[in-house]
Amino acid sequence: MNKSERVTIHTDGACSGNPGPGGWGVVLQFNGHVKELKGGAPDTTNNRMELNAAIEALNSLKRPCHIDMFTDSKYVKDGLTSWIHNWKRNGWKTSAKKPVKNADLWKLLDEAVQRHTIEWHWLKGHAGDEMNERADQLANEGMEPFKQG
Repeated sequence: MNKSERVTIHTDGACSGNPGPGGWGVVLQFNGHVKELKGGAPDTTNNRMELNAAIEALNSLKRPCHIDMFTDSKYVKDGLTSWIHNWKRNGWKTSAKKPVKNADLWKLLDEAVQRHTIEWHWLKGHAGDEMNERADQLANEGMEPFKQG
């Protein structure tokens, strides 16, 4: 990987009702180019949408990259940088021996990160970071088709 393969990604998830209709948004920046992604689901949770945003972002990349991944979700950042190691060792059980919530998505995210070198960054949501605000806007747009009247 060389310097030109460095990608900056901002992700966000949103949910109306939690559970309820939800959306995810992604802003990818690479060599002066910006790509935006969004999607949603009719009945989901905020945490699932945060995970989906990271999965979709990583799976959209065509080759291994060095990534600066920005999220306002400590759930995603801490889950991937700390908790997941024990979950995998314990057969996807928590330290309390209960099944890991959202294990299906954690497994997909674990697979997606293997191809890349990622530096995880947490930032405070709704605090004026332009790209985080845009990811939030995309997540809300992704949720819109699933909202009822």
